[in-house]
Amino acid sequence: MASLHSNPLFARLDSAERVLVAGAGGGFDIYAGLPVALSLLHRGKQVRLANLSFSALEGLPLDAWLAPDVAVVTPETALHQAYFPERTLAQWLELHGYPSTVHALSRVGVQPLRAAYRALIERYDIDAVVLVDGGTDILMRGDESGLGTPEEDLTSVAALAAIDLPERLVVSIGFGIDAYHGVSHGLVLENIAALERDGSCLGAFSVSRTTREGALFVDAVAHAQHHTPDHPSIVNGSIAAAVQGAFGDVQFTSRTRGSELFINPLMPLCFAFELDGVARHCLYLDRIEDTHLIRQVSSSIAEFRDEVRQRPPRRIPH
Repeated sequence: MASLHSNPLFARLDSAERVLVAGAGGGFDIYAGLPVALSLLHRGKQVRLANLSFSALEGLPLDAWLAPDVAVVTPETALHQAYFPERTLAQWLELHGYPSTVHALSRVGVQPLRAAYRALIERYDIDAVVLVDGGTDILMRGDESGLGTPEEDLTSVAALAAIDLPERLVVSIGFGIDAYHGVSHGLVLENIAALERDGSCLGAFSVSRTTREGALFVDAVAHAQHHTPDHPSIVNGSIAAAVQGAFGDVQFTSRTRGSELFINPLMPLCFAFELDGVARHCLYLDRIEDTHLIRQVSSSIAEFRDEVRQRPPRRIPH
């Protein structure tokens, strides 16, 4: 049993030497994992970064591929597209003197994504994986009134659930952000409580700008916004704004014009879980197990949703 003054997530990773921190849901999700990844680096761990990618990876040369569906992105990787979060992050890492390789995983179904993760884990002899979601839809069981955008998140969970490692953990940061996609955060709290009862919840901690990692996260998000002006990350921009003390309808990109934001101090909270528990609580994970394409994942979830009785939204009464 951990002491109150110790962090259960990092306590679980104390014995790990080589940790893979991976963005679960595509896009800029790997940025949401930076506070954890940087903290592990500062503690002397070997940290590798990966991200399920929305970038046009098919434009990369053959020598950029570590294995099928795993591209190695560096600061020097050719910029063949304007939207390339993995390359932008690699450049920021180099600018700050950190290991600057980011692995981009193809947006595929469970079976090829699992093979891609196995290739990464075997290449670098990984002994722990931290799967990070910017948002909370990775915690949706499947019977909620709204799931957000669960396809990539739960494909990542399913892919890693069948890989045997000493530690497989999930981190969710950005509480409240997925309301735009129909997620009831009252139901998110209900799901977290269920994971707590199950013994799968490792508690929460906040990313503070008074910490080295918090300040670097804010800097990395600003760098990404500057280099991807036409498609900045709303999720990480919201978290970074909250880390800096912003509150309410704080508009930091034209992408949110016409939407009312609720930036608040809950967004920098990192909720940590055992991946096995998150996988067990997902009611449709077996339905997507044999998928090879992400559209098969979408179809399987839609079919499940047609059959299940949905839980209505739960209001937070405060």
